Amino acid sequence: MRIDLDTYHELLETLLRNKTRSFLTGFGVFWGVFMLVALIGGGAGMKEMLSNNFEGFATNSALIWEQPTTKPFHGFRKGRMWSLNTGDLQRLREQVPQIDVISPMANKWGVQVVNGDRKFNANVKGLLPEYAKVETPKLYYGRYINDMDIAQQRKVCVIGKKVYKSLFPKGGDPCGELIRLDSVYYSVVGVDYGGGNMNVNGSAEEAVCIPLSLMQRAFNMGDNIEMIAITARRGTAISDITPRIREVIARAHDIDPTDEKAVMVFNTEVLFGLMDSLFEGVDLLIWLVGIGTLLAGAIGVSNIMMVTVKERTTEIGIRRAIGATPRVILTQIISESILLTAVAGMSGILFAVLILQMLELGFTEDGIVQSHFQVSFWTAIASAALLALLGVLAGLAPAARAMSIKPVDAMREE
Repeated sequence: MRIDLDTYHELLETLLRNKTRSFLTGFGVFWGVFMLVALIGGGAGMKEMLSNNFEGFATNSALIWEQPTTKPFHGFRKGRMWSLNTGDLQRLREQVPQIDVISPMANKWGVQVVNGDRKFNANVKGLLPEYAKVETPKLYYGRYINDMDIAQQRKVCVIGKKVYKSLFPKGGDPCGELIRLDSVYYSVVGVDYGGGNMNVNGSAEEAVCIPLSLMQRAFNMGDNIEMIAITARRGTAISDITPRIREVIARAHDIDPTDEKAVMVFNTEVLFGLMDSLFEGVDLLIWLVGIGTLLAGAIGVSNIMMVTVKERTTEIGIRRAIGATPRVILTQIISESILLTAVAGMSGILFAVLILQMLELGFTEDGIVQSHFQVSFWTAIASAALLALLGVLAGLAPAARAMSIKPVDAMREE
């Protein structure tokens, strides 16, 4: 469809003659595109924000911890207290082969951490290197606890973000510095900036992580542990092995295997599945609202073009009489529709991107953007293509009406 410069001048003159009507119709398209792009960008930002809460946490994992029994078993009354121990780790490895990673955790709350005259009440976690496969650390400095630390019983620690900023307010690499936990000094080997809100035994930002065996001796904990984190092998669902996990641990501690409250197994797969379903629902809602608004704008364009064609019946009839072909009339009407839709739509895209960029600046911490409220390049291209298509569709009915006008009928109406 070829259009010369004179035709575009005619289009602009037509739109200017009907500027109020064109503005109202264009605003409908503008608002529809703005809503679609803003919803897509905002949805992407909200999705990233929610995903950051579970950043680094394995999706095929589970957490196991003990609680008082709720059922009598082997002569023991309900309400009995019991504790997980390191022997449970070996039992799970031997009797539940579908488990991939098994990582115990010990915990001590409210331990005072001191560096010079700086103090911070932290949560001390005793871990093994395998725990990094369950909750991946986001190391800002240094490294994580490794196998050599365990084998050589090194007094080392990895500190969280808030601990680091409190004890080292001037910043810089703290690796190699000594901090005191109670009366024992530990060498800092890493700083974990993990910012997820999936807090296992407390926030990672307020934690000091040390080797498990070292913690058990330092705090006289024996072989007791407070929690076991596991991941399943590829192709195995945590829900399929949960009954077996509970049975293995329960029988070793004289607990009813059906006592689900005594041996708590928190399946994170369920949580991540709910999040995925939520995201899918949000995406569907965004597209339904956005496209519905766009279609309403396109219908408005079609209606205004219908009115325009009716008002220009005489003009179109005269043009037909002096030799204008139906193709020329079709080109003019559809071009007007595309121009009106494109100008309003592109303005809506630009305004939506500007608003999203401003919103993104509000989610910046330490110079790092926490959530990206933007649309992808291909989404913008798809929106532009959709606009062109809507412009054509909106102009079809008015163009068909214009082509049906006969010169004689136009003269008679005049």
